Amino acid sequence: MDVFDNYCPSSQALTFFDPDEGLIGADTQGPDFDVIDFTLPTQSQTQSSHIDVKSSVDNDDSISTDPNKNVERLVENVDNLNLRALDDDAETMVEELPEHACAYCGISDPASVVLCTNSKKWFCNGRGNTSGSHIVNHLVRSRYKEVSLHKDSPLKDTILECYVCGSRNVFLLGFVPAKAESVVVLLCRHPCANQNKDMNWDPTQWQPLIQDRQFLSWLVKVPSDEEQAKARQISAQQINRLEELWKENPEAEVIDLEKPGIEKEVNPVLLRYDDATHYCETFVPLIRLEAEYDRKIKESIKLEKVCVRWEVALNRKRVAYFRIPGANEGPELRIIHGDELILIKSRGLEEEAMEGHVTKIPDNFSDEVALEMESIPEMFTNAPSYTVVFKWKGTTYDRMITAVVNVNKNLEDYIKLRILGREMEDMVLKCNLPKRYSAPGLPELNHSQVYAVKTVLQRPLSLIQGPPGTGKTVTSATIVYHLSQIHKGKVLVVAPSNTAVDQLCEKIDQTGLKVVRVCARSREALVSPVSRLTLHVQAQNVNGQTELRKLQQLKDEAGELSKDDENRYRTLKKALEDEILHAADVVCCTCVTAGSKRLWMSFHSVLIDESTQATEPECLIPLIVGCRQVVLVGDHCQLGPVITCKKAAKAGLTQSLFERLVLLGIRPIRLQVQYRMHPALSAFPSNVFYEGSLQNGVTTEDRCKKIDFPWPNPDRPMFFYCTTGQEEISGNGVSYLNRTEAATVEKIVTKMLKVGVNPATIGVITPYEGQRAYIVHYFHQSGSLNSKLYQEVEVASVDAFQGREKDYVILSCVRANEHQGIGFLNDPRRLNVALTRAKFGMIVVGNPKALCKQPLWNHLLHFYKDQHLLVEGPLNNLTEYVLNFPKPKVPYSYKPGTHSFNQLAATLAQVAADSRSKLAAHQSALAQSHGAASSNFQLQR
Repeated sequence: MDVFDNYCPSSQALTFFDPDEGLIGADTQGPDFDVIDFTLPTQSQTQSSHIDVKSSVDNDDSISTDPNKNVERLVENVDNLNLRALDDDAETMVEELPEHACAYCGISDPASVVLCTNSKKWFCNGRGNTSGSHIVNHLVRSRYKEVSLHKDSPLKDTILECYVCGSRNVFLLGFVPAKAESVVVLLCRHPCANQNKDMNWDPTQWQPLIQDRQFLSWLVKVPSDEEQAKARQISAQQINRLEELWKENPEAEVIDLEKPGIEKEVNPVLLRYDDATHYCETFVPLIRLEAEYDRKIKESIKLEKVCVRWEVALNRKRVAYFRIPGANEGPELRIIHGDELILIKSRGLEEEAMEGHVTKIPDNFSDEVALEMESIPEMFTNAPSYTVVFKWKGTTYDRMITAVVNVNKNLEDYIKLRILGREMEDMVLKCNLPKRYSAPGLPELNHSQVYAVKTVLQRPLSLIQGPPGTGKTVTSATIVYHLSQIHKGKVLVVAPSNTAVDQLCEKIDQTGLKVVRVCARSREALVSPVSRLTLHVQAQNVNGQTELRKLQQLKDEAGELSKDDENRYRTLKKALEDEILHAADVVCCTCVTAGSKRLWMSFHSVLIDESTQATEPECLIPLIVGCRQVVLVGDHCQLGPVITCKKAAKAGLTQSLFERLVLLGIRPIRLQVQYRMHPALSAFPSNVFYEGSLQNGVTTEDRCKKIDFPWPNPDRPMFFYCTTGQEEISGNGVSYLNRTEAATVEKIVTKMLKVGVNPATIGVITPYEGQRAYIVHYFHQSGSLNSKLYQEVEVASVDAFQGREKDYVILSCVRANEHQGIGFLNDPRRLNVALTRAKFGMIVVGNPKALCKQPLWNHLLHFYKDQHLLVEGPLNNLTEYVLNFPKPKVPYSYKPGTHSFNQLAATLAQVAADSRSKLAAHQSALAQSHGAASSNFQLQR
């Protein structure tokens, strides 16, 4: 049986995010807890046996405090291990070497190989040329979690499972040595390791079976260097390709990778394009690649035996509440508001399916998903369980392709040529500039904001860079106000996420303009801060629509209308919505919604907020309305778009239009006064990411709260808390957690709550979903205060916190290993976001020994160390951490455009494209000079 990680689906915006918001994936970790001697069985209580370790070490007085060494000593003499059969009917492996040889490298020592029980393939515990062992590599890439050992291994053909609950998820499993016996017990991290406290083991001694992405050597032997040298050499890239090939052909082998046509290359994005056709030929294949990957992932998800709780909503519609175990396990399985899911009820051989829209996603208070259904029969709600499948919709990708294809038709020449990468002189538009640049109802602008507004109003294409806390939303709303006043035409305001659209919509409304917020149909049932401005709500509140009101009432009561009534209802509703839209000064929606037929109208100006979080094709959707003035607002030093297909990401689909235009030489107008952070907190981000240009609009006194918290230096409310805990792979196999860091975070949060800090003003940020889920669980299980206080503390990913702020922020770094590197933490933009969310205080919790190897983190560690803020020890008695690591000779400075895709491939492709253009021009000149000879010089792209 399989048991789901109970603490995994919890909290909020991390994996469950707003429809257009892309969030980044995840990984895992764990700590060094002291362990002495323990005794526990390895198999479940439903089985008749366990791993017995004979008493060869019973009288050994030199028991180590390291549990791994103790276990290695226990199994040193494998002849003393008695493993009784788990199941008399268990399958036995064929003795033939090829059958149990590692599918990657061919190593076949029974003690070194493990069977993946899902794929039925064998893999060894050696790393070869990769950072993790081959078996762990396979489990992570295939999303499988169950294994068994070889029948000729020291522990026989054992299926690894939890002694208490029977869970076979190896990423949850760990061991505890028993106190009184020479026995090793396998337990899952949660909840079993922390339950049954009257049993003969100490839960604090629990250690994971997989450490540093490799099974412990006493469980599965690590092949010697000589064995690995003789084995087939396979790279991480080849492993990735082989895993993808297995999805199509499970019988494929490594040799099949060399066959022609296995790997189809795609052209990378460029800085400049010959023409609109060249542009289209580059982006359309990438969009289709991402769409196909997304479709396969969504359609492969099928959750069975899901228990549903039914309620009736205020609008009289049925709502299904249920948990989706592992719903935030990695970037593929994400639930967002407006998603369409299908519930399937089985009745014997027949199935009945009903569709619904997601109206609630898990948060700290409840891990349930709410699915609002259209009219459903009463009998459908009486099933004991249901099957849940995802309904994939390609609307987003279709609209991207439509936008790319129509670049040549619907864009003003100047804007089009700029997007294609042509070098052109800056164009100045003639307009009557306002005498006063601050807009009514909004705060007064500072000097850099005034300059930005004044400059933008005179340019057909502008970029505004808004570093953290610099008033980007106020500036954008002011620009929209003046564009509307000057040109007397409608302004389209978009952003990739619904949250960003709502925030900007609210600000623009304060200026007195007529604002309409257009939502996707699937989101109309959701409540938002700007519900009164939404198109569907405004339509409901229009007086005099007697016939439409009657049809709406009939539809609500009966659940559906007759065919004629439905057609009439849609006609009346569309006419009313068109009337409201044409009367508006400003229309706000997401980039994707801008491609809806409802918005097929002319807009003089378009402002795209958070444009650096949208892909380039996504940005084009609102631009093909024939606009004459475009404003892109964003920050290419913060997080960019999220692409799930690695191949498309590598080809450059992760690069935003804003960033490409910056690389082409268009200088963004930077807002320079930050109003969020304590001056001490803004120093590092300003110097590293913004060339020291950020000025502080708040003083130390403005950002000083008199709380009894043990800051090493109260004038600088920040510190780096050093831990030594090791990372562990989380239960989903693709994320990380660090138990030591989680325990430290709990102590810090508890201390803040005790000194009177409002829990809603505290934010805990981590790059890894596994750590986020574990911290939420740890708060609930181990927090010493009322659990409701911890529920109000927001625990979320870096991505979920972008664009937001908290009074106090604790960053849990997680990564701490010997072979894996630091993963997500390598992205400078992610660190920039994490360090710039706090207003009054910032605490970083991490392992400096692991982090100091990366240049940016080395620079950050020295920044804290130079101010005596690199500390360790109890919170009430912090002492400086002593670690000597070399200081970089040249201070780190982030260079935008150096982070994302395969820059070498893109550069070579650009050189090739430029060469083609030059050759074409040369041939054209030759053709002109030789008259009719021009027909001999045809250039094929």
